[in-house]
Formats: sequence, C-alpha cells, structure tokens
Amino acid sequence: MSNTFTETTSTSWFTRIRNSVGGVVIGLILIVGMVVLLFWNEGRAVQTARSLTEGAGAVVSVGADSVDPANESKLIHVTGAVTTDSVPADPDFAISAQGVRLVRNVEMFQWKEESKSETTKKLGGGEETTTTYTYSKEWDDSAINSSDFKQPGGHENPPMEISGRNFQIPDGKLGAFTLDQPVIDQIGGDKAFPLKPDQASEIQAAYAGTKKLSIVDGGIYLGWNPSSPVVGDYRIRYELAPLGTISVIGQQTGSNFTPYQTIAGDQLLMVEDGNVPADQMFKHAESANVMLTWILRGVGILLLAIGFGLFMSPLSVLADVIPPLGSLVSMGTGLIAFLLAIVVGTITIAIAWFYYRPLLAIGILVVGAVIAAGIIYIGRSRR
Repeated sequence: MSNTFTETTSTSWFTRIRNSVGGVVIGLILIVGMVVLLFWNEGRAVQTARSLTEGAGAVVSVGADSVDPANESKLIHVTGAVTTDSVPADPDFAISAQGVRLVRNVEMFQWKEESKSETTKKLGGGEETTTTYTYSKEWDDSAINSSDFKQPGGHENPPMEISGRNFQIPDGKLGAFTLDQPVIDQIGGDKAFPLKPDQASEIQAAYAGTKKLSIVDGGIYLGWNPSSPVVGDYRIRYELAPLGTISVIGQQTGSNFTPYQTIAGDQLLMVEDGNVPADQMFKHAESANVMLTWILRGVGILLLAIGFGLFMSPLSVLADVIPPLGSLVSMGTGLIAFLLAIVVGTITIAIAWFYYRPLLAIGILVVGAVIAAGIIYIGRSRR
C-alpha cells in the first residue's frame, strides 16, 4: 500500500461565490465576537491589577508552625515544607514514589496523515486544488483516528487503550496548615522520574495487558522490539512533583487556605515553588496579568483581520473571473482587512480604557493613529 495519495478537485465559480457568502456571516460573527473579547479583556486586566494591588496591601506574612486565630479570614502568606501521609501511585504498573504528584506520559506508535494542497485559479473564476496526502508512522501522545484518513486502507491504527494520567495526593500539610486540592493543584516542579531495570518484574506482574514489557531508557516499553517499533507499541514515562518548600498566599479559613475575595472583584489564591516573599509573588502575578492581556489583544486583532477578510471575500471571488485581477483584489482586501483590524481593535481598546481607565486611553489612541497613518503612507508609496 502506497504511503502517498494525490487527489485533484475542482470548484466552480458559482460554488465559490456561495461559499464566500457563508464566509461573510462567519466574518461578521468574528468581528462582533472579537470586539466583545477586546473590551472584556481590558476590564479583566484592570480588575486583576486592582485586585493584586489590594492584596499586596492587605497580605500578612505568618509562620507555618502554628495557626493564629487572630488571622482568621485575613489574607496571609506562608512558606514551608510540604508533608503528607499519602503516596501517589499508578496501580496499573505498580509505580509509586514520595511526592505531590506522579504523572504518567504515554505515547503510541501509529500512522499519521499529513496533507499539502496547491490551488490554481482557472479562467472563469473556478479553482482546481491538488492535495497530496502523506502517511508516516510516528509516536504520538493522543489517539489518531485512522478512519478519518483520506486513504485508511493499509494505515489502520488500533484503539489507544493506555492513556496519560495524573496521580496526586488528596491532601497535605504545610506546618500547622492543611493543604487541600485547590492548593495542591497549583504545586509545580514536575521532574523526570526514571525507572530502574530491576523494577521490570514487579511492573510486569501488575500489568494486565498481553504485550511484552521491558524497561528502556528509564521508561516502560510495551512491544517486542524497542529498536524496531510497530504500530500499536507504547512508550510510557513518568514525571514526579517532589515534596519540597512552597509559598502560599490565600485567606486563612481555620487551618486551610481558601480564595480571598477582594473588593476589586478577583479571588486570590496563589502558590509558588520555593521560598518566595509575598511582594515577589504579587510581582510575578502582575507580570502574568500583563502577558495574558497582550496575548488576548494580539489574538483579538488577528481574528478581527480574519473576520474582515472573510467579510470582503466575495469581492475577490467575483474578480477571479479574470485570475490576475482576482489576485490583485485579494491583496487589496487583505491589506484593508488588516488596516480595519488595527483601527477597530485600537478604538475598542481605547473605548474600554476610557470606561475603565480614562487617563491611559488617550495614549492608546495616539499609538493606534500613528500605526494606521504609517500603513496608509506605505500603501500610497507603493502605488
């Protein structure tokens, strides 16, 4: 069976026009949705910034040795070593270790389909698309459904019967304080946890499957020959979040940590690995807030450009009756879509800042105007 397959399809001009009309609807939904997202993101950023400022002014650093009833319902900062009576364990393979979390990572050797398409415009507005499908065997940590392949025959994947899992302690202690799941979930520091060859017999006894089991490079290999894998073989590796020192900021509720409700609106419950002072934890949270804000701004403006491009797509399809003309129109609508995304996105952010923080809005408007003017100038210069 060949590992490549080529398919050629043709789309008429009328079909392309009909599809582009559907794109107009999707474009409008994207435009409206991204305007809402950008406006919401600015409000979220301001609320989080104010909540962090409020928390930084209210937090009290206390020792882990005892729980002071005078700090009940206050925002406290505690640093200490995590202890627990529980041991995270994977019962499927009899793997256990002292730590906070044992992570099982699983890969299966399976067929994978990749496609590459080339589209040629034809006189009259139609298109001809040639797609080449390539099949290769690769390790992947999620099941690939071979029934969705363009050519499934000869490239069948078996069901992925073993999957990745996390095995986490149910609770722990931080000195006199109790750690429950919301805090434990935030403890990081996962490191590779290699297995030893002398564990093979114990692991084999716990394994309920029929495949040959061996320890290879610190991981479990399920299959006959690790140097020549076949479809359906597994590689299993482990990571361990060890017991260690952590720093927690949260509301003292009895001997537990619970989210602290700020007047600004956010709930604060923060965990970091190591001995981290309270002011540093708040600085890290502020940096994360700024980064998330800019990521959402970028995503919003990018999807705005896609939305405007879809909205104007019928113009290039209509012009594709003469392919060179259609290409020129497509370039023009793409530039206009990008310009509209910058302008609409910037105005939306500015309006949001006027609503949430009026003083900074003026600066954002100036930056947006300069960028738009620069793009217009470059476009005129090229013409």
